[in-house]
Amino acid sequence: MEVSMIVSFLFAVFSLAVGFMWDGGHLSALIKPSAALIVFGGTAGCTFFSFTFDEIKNVPTLYKIALQSRNQDPAEVIELIVGLADEARREGLLFLENRLGEVNDLFLRKGIQLVVDGTDPELVRSIMDVELYSLEERHHAGIHMFEAAGGYAPTMGIIGTVMGLVHVLGSISDPNGLSSAIAVAFMATFYGIGSANVLFLPMSARLASISKKEMVLRELMVEGIVSLQAGYNPILIRERLSAFLVPSMRERSKETEEE
Repeated sequence: MEVSMIVSFLFAVFSLAVGFMWDGGHLSALIKPSAALIVFGGTAGCTFFSFTFDEIKNVPTLYKIALQSRNQDPAEVIELIVGLADEARREGLLFLENRLGEVNDLFLRKGIQLVVDGTDPELVRSIMDVELYSLEERHHAGIHMFEAAGGYAPTMGIIGTVMGLVHVLGSISDPNGLSSAIAVAFMATFYGIGSANVLFLPMSARLASISKKEMVLRELMVEGIVSLQAGYNPILIRERLSAFLVPSMRERSKETEEE
C-alpha cells in the first residue's frame, strides 16, 4: 500500500481542521448534512451522467490502483529483456517459449509470444502499439472522471450556497436565525471547494502520474521486444533501453552490469 498517499491526505485534512480551530472554531460547525447532500449528491449525479456505467463501476479499482504501489522497476525489466536477448542469440528465438512462464507481466509476455510465433516485426510493433493505445485510453477515462468531479464539486457548492441564501432571504423576518442560516449556506461552498482540491483533483493527478510511468514502461518493453526480435547484441539493447531511465537509475543499472 502507498502509505505516502494516505499520510498526505490526512495531513491536508489535519491542516485544514487545525487552522479552523486555531481561532476558536469548532469542528461540529463544519458538519452540515444538507449542504453535504447537495454538493456530494449533485457532484456524483453529474459525474455519473457524464460517463458510461462500465467506466463508473471501475471507480473502486481506481482507488485500489492509487493506493497500491505496484510499479515495476524499469531496471529489472531491462535486465529481464537483456537476459532473454542473450539466450535468444545463443539458442534461437524458439527457445524463449521455455521462459514465458517466468515472465509475469502479461503485456511483455504477449509480445514475446508474438516473437516466438514468428510474427512479422512490423506486425508485432503494430499489435503492441494498439495495446498501448487501448491501455492509455482506459487510463484517461479514470483520470477524466475525477477531473470532472473536481470541476463539478465547486459549482455544486455555489449552487448550494445560492439555495441557502434564498432560504435565508425567505426567513429574513427572523433575525435571530440569520447568522446560523448564512453559515449553513456557505458550508456548501466549503464542501465543494474542499472536496475538489483535497480529494478529486489530487486523485486525478495521482492517476495521471501512475499512468505516465506505466506508459513509459510499456514503451520500453515494446522497444525491447522489437530489438530482441531483430537479434541485436544484448549490450546494444541495454544501452538502447537505458534511454528510458532517469539518470540516477542509469547509474544504478551500470553498477549492476559491472558487478
